[in-house]
Amino acid sequence: MPAASIVLLGPPGAGKGTQATPLAEERGLRHLSTGRLLRAAVKEGTPAGRAAERYMDAGGLVPDEIVIGLVRDAIADPATEGGLLLDGFPRTVAQAEALDAAFERHDRPAPLAVLIEVPDEVLVERLAGRRVCADEGHEYHVEHRPPESPGVCDIDGSPLGRRDDDEPETIRRRLAVYHEETEPLVGHYERSGRLHRVSGDAGSAIIQQRIAAALRA
Repeated sequence: MPAASIVLLGPPGAGKGTQATPLAEERGLRHLSTGRLLRAAVKEGTPAGRAAERYMDAGGLVPDEIVIGLVRDAIADPATEGGLLLDGFPRTVAQAEALDAAFERHDRPAPLAVLIEVPDEVLVERLAGRRVCADEGHEYHVEHRPPESPGVCDIDGSPLGRRDDDEPETIRRRLAVYHEETEPLVGHYERSGRLHRVSGDAGSAIIQQRIAAALRA
């Protein structure tokens, strides 16, 4: 039986990106970020990548059918039979239902969900100090997780910068969208008994320990 895959849930700035790598390594899962899938598809010039690029260049959201298609391809890849850790997907109940169906189609266990919960005002402060690398999106924080060399990613050496959507008022608007559109995912996973709640109002090491304990339970 393949290992159970995991979906990381939580509002913007909850620490999903920070927790994804150690959690994937600890449980032997392949880390699947839809952002990286899209960038790779665009770089390779695949049909899905060319279609996605038109929306990305226009500043719009890439349609569900394109993103879901990329995720389905990843699930079908034999290299992912050991399980996946999904970061940034699903974002809606429709996407979650399509994801569950894709796992079922390949006789794999339906993914568990880990919800990292953080109060909105804590998130506003946290995101305003976030810095992201230009190449792969590795995340840092000016106070809580600074890079070894100021302004440079420790992993790939690319420059760090502040995202346009990390301004406080923009963050509050993003949180409002999350509560309206993405938070219903919590009910989807809770109804099926697959949801694990973790408090994310702490340092990354403590959150990592809380996630491990929740999954053991």
